[in-house]
Amino acid sequence: MKVIRSRAPLRLGLAGGGTDVSPFSDLHGGHVLNATIDLYAHTILEPRDDGKLVLIACDREEQVVLDAHAPIVDDDPLRLHRGIHRRVVQDFNDGKPLACTVTTFADAPAGSGLGTSSTMVVSVLQAYAEWLKLDLGEYELAHLAYQIEREDLALAGGKQDQYAAAFGGFNFIEFGADGRVLVNPLRVKAWIINELEASTLLYYTGQSRESARIIQQQIDNTREAKSDSIDAMLALKEDASNMKEVILRGDLERYPGILGRSWQAKKKMAVGITTPLIEQVYDSAIEAGAHAGKISGAGGGGFMMFFVSPARRLDVVRALSPLPGELMNFHFTPYGAQSWAIG
Repeated sequence: MKVIRSRAPLRLGLAGGGTDVSPFSDLHGGHVLNATIDLYAHTILEPRDDGKLVLIACDREEQVVLDAHAPIVDDDPLRLHRGIHRRVVQDFNDGKPLACTVTTFADAPAGSGLGTSSTMVVSVLQAYAEWLKLDLGEYELAHLAYQIEREDLALAGGKQDQYAAAFGGFNFIEFGADGRVLVNPLRVKAWIINELEASTLLYYTGQSRESARIIQQQIDNTREAKSDSIDAMLALKEDASNMKEVILRGDLERYPGILGRSWQAKKKMAVGITTPLIEQVYDSAIEAGAHAGKISGAGGGGFMMFFVSPARRLDVVRALSPLPGELMNFHFTPYGAQSWAIG
C-alpha cells in the first residue's frame, strides 16, 4: 500500500499583508507581495483497510481516531484536519468514506506569522489530491483551501497564504471584490534573490500568537470605516506595488525604506500588532546596524525580518542573541505545494 507525502512552503510577507482580508479587499482591492521559503508544512497520508480515520498533528502532540463511515463532526481536537477530510469526501468521493491516517507537522509553530495554518491546509489537500488523482491546479488548490478554512470552519484570516503555498516563489497577488484573486508570479533575477537572502535576517520572537483576534479587529475597523486603519491599509497596498518594482528592478537601495514605512503603517491597523518585546527586538536590531524591519503576518508575535547590509549582519546577530528568541536560517524557494508516492 503506497504512502503519500506532500509539503507546501511557508511564506514571508514582504509587503501589503492585511489588504487581502475582507471586507477591505472587497471594497478597496488588496495587493500583497510575498515569497516562499524553505520551511514547510508536511503531510504523510497512509490509506487504511480497517475503516478508521486517524488524524495526527505531531508538532501539537494531538491525535484523534474516528470511524471513517460516521459523519465527521466539526469539533476539537484537530478541527482543521477534520474539516479538510470532510470536504474531500463530500466533493471528490461522492460522500463515500475514506479510511486513512493523516500525519502532519510543520517547520515553524502555529502563530508564527509565516502562514503555517493555511499552508498546512494546502499541504494536506495536496496529499489527498495525489492519493485520489485529483486534477487540481494551483488556483483550484488555493481556493479550496481558502473555502475550507474561512468559509466551512469560519476561521478569520486573509487569502494570501493559500495562494503563496500553492504557487511558490515570489508573487504579487491582487485581491478584488467577489473573491477575485489574480496571482502574478515574478521573474526575479538570481542575483537579486541572492542579495535579498544575504541581507535578510529572520528572527523568531519565541512568542506565537492567535492572529484571529487581531484580524477580527482589523475587519471591524474596516466595517466601521475607521480612517486611521483604512489609511494604513491603503498605504500598505501602495507599498506592495512599490516593493514589486524595487525587487524586479533590483533597486534594493529603496527596499529598506518601503519595509520600514510598511511596519509603521501596519502598527496602525489594529491594537496588539506590536508588543514591548517586538519593539525591544526591533530597536536592538536597528541600533546594531539593521536598516529596517517588520513583523511577518498579522503581528503580536511570531517572526520578524530585518534588512541589513551583509557586512553588518553579525553585528545584528550579536545584538539579538541575548534576547529570548532565535535566528532562523532560510532560503527562498521557487516551488509551491508538491506531493509524491512511495512504496
